[in-house]
Amino acid sequence: MSDILYVVLPCYKEEEVLPETASRLAVKMSGLIEAGKISPDSKILFVNDGSKDRTWEIICELNASNPIFAGVNLSRNRGHQNALLAGLMVAKDRADAVISMDADLQDDINAIDEMLHKFGQGFDIVYGVRSKREKDSRFKRITAEGFYKLMRTMGVDIVFNHSDYRLMSKRAIEGLEGFKEVNLFLRGIVPMIGYPSETVMYERAERFAGETKYPLKKMLAFAFEGATSLSVRPIRIISIIGLLSFLASFVLLIYFIIDYTRGGTTAGWASTIVSIWAIGGLQLLAIGIIGEYIGKIYLEVKGRPRYIIEKIVISK
Repeated sequence: MSDILYVVLPCYKEEEVLPETASRLAVKMSGLIEAGKISPDSKILFVNDGSKDRTWEIICELNASNPIFAGVNLSRNRGHQNALLAGLMVAKDRADAVISMDADLQDDINAIDEMLHKFGQGFDIVYGVRSKREKDSRFKRITAEGFYKLMRTMGVDIVFNHSDYRLMSKRAIEGLEGFKEVNLFLRGIVPMIGYPSETVMYERAERFAGETKYPLKKMLAFAFEGATSLSVRPIRIISIIGLLSFLASFVLLIYFIIDYTRGGTTAGWASTIVSIWAIGGLQLLAIGIIGEYIGKIYLEVKGRPRYIIEKIVISK
């Protein structure tokens, strides 16, 4: 008997892309069903992340027109990672495997075949990895690759050039369910599950409609969120810099004493002002990073729900 596959797509203000996305995925899923690679009970699950446009209305219309489409409506906007997690948890009890991807279909849907093949070989997690970034601008390519290098430098175990296009088995999602943190960074959490994993290479296409939901500002915030959610290395780096600054000041103190005994004269004003500004800036940076961790602890201790589902539409 073929495995039930759910394809989960978080959506936020995607009314422009949903009709085309649904059409392409329906053709793909129908082909897989006809080939006997997946069960006829497989679904395309859209997760509406509190969109204010017609996104949820379109999802309901798709569900009414074709039972292969299903939908989850969150009570309010909770961000991409929480919306994705909501979709995975809804699909967990209904599917043998779940593939997550973006609603704009920049991820190549033809890679699904290879993902299913790897899943059939016994891999619980199959990562979709970009083979190249030739279609990106130079700035986008440098910042994106720098993001992954920064994550690794900060001690985050992350798959290079992998976003959230991946296949996860039922037991892998059950393992993910055990991670209860409110501050989600799934690209760093999924590798921590530890089940057998593999990668599939693909080329990412350009967005065919709508605007990107991850401009530079959000990408930087996402990177900082990932580093502080999964690693304490930023605090350790600050500690090392503080220690080196103290040692440098101690060496300078000895130098000035020796220079004074030799009758040397030092203006002192410039070095004093520079030192004050440097140390003051370092202190503010350190306080900011520590404050970020305290804020995360505050949110975790509260234990607020990561998402609230308002409605689920899944046809049998």
